[in-house]
Amino acid sequence: MTWQDFLNQQADIQGLSVEEKTTLLTALPQPDAQISQIKQSDELKITEATVKSRLKKIYKKFENVCPELSEINGAGKFEILRTYLKQKYHQSDEKYQLPISYTYSPEFQSLITEKIKSFCGRGFVFAAFQNFINTNKKGYFTVIGDAGMGKSTIAAKYVFENQTICYFNNLQENRNSPELFLESLRQQLINRYQITNVENADLSTLLVKTTEKLTTNEKLIIVVDALDEVKQEPGGENILYLPTTLPDNVYLFLTRRPYDKERLQTEVKKESLDLTDDKYNQENQHDIQEYIRFCLKNDPEHKDGLQTWIKNKNITPDAFVNELATKSENNFMYLRYVLPAIAEGKYNDLNLTQLPQGLQNYYQTHWERMKMDDEAQKMKVIVVR
Repeated sequence: MTWQDFLNQQADIQGLSVEEKTTLLTALPQPDAQISQIKQSDELKITEATVKSRLKKIYKKFENVCPELSEINGAGKFEILRTYLKQKYHQSDEKYQLPISYTYSPEFQSLITEKIKSFCGRGFVFAAFQNFINTNKKGYFTVIGDAGMGKSTIAAKYVFENQTICYFNNLQENRNSPELFLESLRQQLINRYQITNVENADLSTLLVKTTEKLTTNEKLIIVVDALDEVKQEPGGENILYLPTTLPDNVYLFLTRRPYDKERLQTEVKKESLDLTDDKYNQENQHDIQEYIRFCLKNDPEHKDGLQTWIKNKNITPDAFVNELATKSENNFMYLRYVLPAIAEGKYNDLNLTQLPQGLQNYYQTHWERMKMDDEAQKMKVIVVR
């Protein structure tokens, strides 16, 4: 991983804006090189005051992973941040040099690659999980959210960055049974930790055997996506037969949609982060706006079409970002549909305020624009149903 790729990754994890990320990349071209604020001002074509303001915001966002930044004022902050990033980069570099057995399962490689290619933000979720690990010897951490809020993308990003054991349930591909889940995890754990005589072991036994192989301070983190898609008869058992107890240093990072009855009873610490909770509105809105800005400025497939559309509509990029973020209702799936449609000219007959409001309204508008309400389409509607 190059230094610039690493900085991009860390900026996304901590939720830096596009402007803040650009400032960080400019300020630290190499691990042992930095440029003055005057030169940053020249390169970025902004004032020194703006550079200082952006750096101040960067320091604040990195405080949760580098507390030393909150303990000092003045020029020393930059050196503290540079030192922290340099050390983490070399640790990360070692992580990516791990044997092939320490990479995530190739079974999910294409899915993960697709999910993370335009990833933005979500630093508050990763920070919450890291805090959970830091304050508990073991446990279950669940990210809850409606369809389209980015749960699978969050899971994929964490797996990619940390090379963890993982399983992605998928209803459409019929990869969503307890049997397939256990078989996949068993093989991943055998490959990575060389545990033996576990061909018929349940998950509890697998975890105990694996922890015997962990080095000092090593954690076993398992990511399991889309519990709501699991095919399992209702009963008293946990979903996927997840254990009620866990060995020390074992953590499961789970994702699911909201459902009426939680099918996970445990004797260990469990915590959830509900993306729909009002207290995360600001973070969700920030990440949605960053995603729109990314597509507008950096998406090679759609940026030209998007820029042409807003130019033809005589609106500013900021107005486009703010209005579309509001219309998305914090739903990334909405943007995955609407942004390409705008870029491809499918909404040339509409202005900014006429774009669909929310995912449900997008589906309804799309249905009508396909003229599926016409009598002539009756047979097609029957087939679709």
